[in-house]
Amino acid sequence: MATTKSAKRKTAAPKSTKPEAKAKTAKKAALQGVHSHSSRKPRTSVSFHRPKTLRLRREGRYPRKSIPHAPRMDQYRTIVSPLNTESAMKKIEEHNTLVFLVDIKANKRQIKDAVKKLWDVQAAKVNTLIRPDGKKKAYVRLTPDHDALDVANKIGFI
Repeated sequence: MATTKSAKRKTAAPKSTKPEAKAKTAKKAALQGVHSHSSRKPRTSVSFHRPKTLRLRREGRYPRKSIPHAPRMDQYRTIVSPLNTESAMKKIEEHNTLVFLVDIKANKRQIKDAVKKLWDVQAAKVNTLIRPDGKKKAYVRLTPDHDALDVANKIGFI
């Protein structure tokens, strides 16, 4: 036990000198100042290039649209009306094809999806043309498992 007491005394003595040394280095640093040893970087170019800094993206004060827009081309806007001329009836009976007037901005994929959603029939292919009066006409050929005559009856134009 006596040896541990003397060991404690030996470790306690240097602690009293350590704060003194720390205080001396702090005094020296305060007198010299922290910027006394700074050196300038040598410039190798005569022209000054502004350093590239952080450029944050602009964020507006408020959103420009309060809510996202509803689908602009749904199935009810895509298909305007079925066409029941004599040539359209011939297409229904002989080629299993329905004929519709559609929106001028509708594309073939939208026409195909609209027919599927409205009447639950699968379209094999869609042909479109723009008539001289400016309206778009679509020929929707149905798959063999669906009959165009039955779908025309379901729509109600036969």
